[in-house]
Amino acid sequence: MSRHTKIVATLGPASSSTEVLERMVRAGVDVVRMNFSHGTADDHRARAQGIRAAAAKLGRTVGILGDLQGPKIRVGKFEHSPITLSEGAPFILDASCQLGTQERVGLDYKELPKDVKAGDILLLDDGRLKLTVDRVRGSEIHTTVQVGGELSNNKGINRQGGGLTAPALTGKDMDDIKTAADIGVDFVAVSFPKSAADMYMARQLLRAAGSSAVLIAKIERVEAIDNLEEILDASDGIMVARGDLAVEVGDATVPALQKRMIRLARDRNKLTITATQMMESMIHSPVPTRAEVSDVANAVLDGTDAVMLSAETAAGKYPVDVVESMARICVEAERSAEIRLDREFLDRIFSRIDQSIAMAAIWTAHHLKVKAIAALTQSGSTALWMSRLNCGLPIYALTPDAGSVARMSLYREVRPLLMAQEHTDRDQLLAEAESLLIERGVVNRGDLIVLTIGEPIGSAGGTNTLKIVRVGEHSA
Repeated sequence: MSRHTKIVATLGPASSSTEVLERMVRAGVDVVRMNFSHGTADDHRARAQGIRAAAAKLGRTVGILGDLQGPKIRVGKFEHSPITLSEGAPFILDASCQLGTQERVGLDYKELPKDVKAGDILLLDDGRLKLTVDRVRGSEIHTTVQVGGELSNNKGINRQGGGLTAPALTGKDMDDIKTAADIGVDFVAVSFPKSAADMYMARQLLRAAGSSAVLIAKIERVEAIDNLEEILDASDGIMVARGDLAVEVGDATVPALQKRMIRLARDRNKLTITATQMMESMIHSPVPTRAEVSDVANAVLDGTDAVMLSAETAAGKYPVDVVESMARICVEAERSAEIRLDREFLDRIFSRIDQSIAMAAIWTAHHLKVKAIAALTQSGSTALWMSRLNCGLPIYALTPDAGSVARMSLYREVRPLLMAQEHTDRDQLLAEAESLLIERGVVNRGDLIVLTIGEPIGSAGGTNTLKIVRVGEHSA
């Protein structure tokens, strides 16, 4: 059984060599993530060249996602790192401090003293340490340690319940957007957006830099949950970024939020990536824990387009093994997924011809039990609409646009293929599509498939025809 859910893998020191990149692509990576929090523009450029070379060598489509750093809401550096904070001890977060000591530490985010007040709870290092704010004096936030532990350089800070005013796009992010456009990334992820306005600004900057990349909002703030629908409408997709989100809203709240976010995104024809600690133990272990297996499978059953690996492939000991493990889990989860197309079509209204054709293709393919669906598309919109409903069938998106091929690498159930589409005659194009599918070994002569195409040929958003054929009736 082929895999429908896509795998995103983060590149880093453990996964930058030619050999490892090729092995990861063979193992099933569909999109690579470049974390702009680390490395230089030249580092990212070299990694992009490396992954494109590996994908071309192996005949695979692999998209590239540039993940913006966002605001650095972190403690500064210590003179002697790390330190240990004891429960009940006083500790000062000081925006004017240069090098931290046992008593105080500086702040990368200098506005934090203006954002907090007595009684607030501050969570450091992904919630491992907890401080209660006693008072704010100028640049100093005086706190008492509620949950102690080791604290080292540059660990993150969250305010329980959210409310920090740091902007989603920093000066560094704006420079990185230009780098992302220059590299030609297919997706850009915006960290810590609070509203639709953050996403509109990111899109304007992307377009001004000459990029048509797909825009992904990372949902990791309380404010983003409150404004989820407007953020979805302003984005092409979302990342369920469970790390910072769990710290702000509480870890017990995240599973239900994950399901809600994926459902809302699919209803709005948006993409979803589920991320953070999915296979965390495999940073050091060659096998995942049972809980991690269940976590990945649950995201697949929720309907996520992609599951993401972070440190597991960027810095872990087993970057190839973890991709192979994740791929196996996805396949098994998909095998057990219930197909509920009849129910999913209830109460749906289609106002566009091309969307109606896409939905009709899914319905027909499901009830006729065809071998595959083939969508001849320019932009990929038809394939996106098809992929929003779990039909359990492979959707082959045939396009002459290399950019559309890369962008569709994230769509669940969709296998994008580059097809020249040199003809303007519909029957010739359909014959060409059949020949390509036979050549790729995905269908055989005599198989029943559903084809969609738009006339006039070559116009984006023009899908208006559905045809059911036996493979071979068009091809020579």
